Amino acid sequence: MFDMELPWWEFIVRGLVVYLLLLVMVRLSGRRTVGQFTPFDLLVVMLLSEAVSNSLSGGDQSLVGGLICAATLVAINAVIAVSTTRSKTMSKLVDGSAVLVGRDGVFFEKVMRDCRLSDGDVEEALREHDCPRSEMKCAFLEADGEITILRNPQ
Repeated sequence: MFDMELPWWEFIVRGLVVYLLLLVMVRLSGRRTVGQFTPFDLLVVMLLSEAVSNSLSGGDQSLVGGLICAATLVAINAVIAVSTTRSKTMSKLVDGSAVLVGRDGVFFEKVMRDCRLSDGDVEEALREHDCPRSEMKCAFLEADGEITILRNPQ
């Protein structure tokens, strides 16, 4: 239970590599993946966790090895959280930024396709904001995957 098969520092390196590579993969997968989980997205996240478990532990089943991996992931997350609050460049790199997807009642098809937004997604956002298309000034896909609608002033 306490005997590790790998040196302690290898757990830290493994945790760092897996965390950073998964961060890159999630950022490349698009804003909507992060912002709104469908059952399919949840399944992918669960399978990702299972897929990388051996990468983190290297097959080591010890309690200490698992705790080192967990502590490494929490520490990396804390470092990235602090760096994104102190650096706009780091924040934009990790969190992303809002994208204009429509203006004056017209949604930009190419931008919507690039962001993997459906017509249903934008129609739902208009309903949530109680804003008819004719009164829409701007629509943004936020970094967290939410669609924000701004109305024309009345």
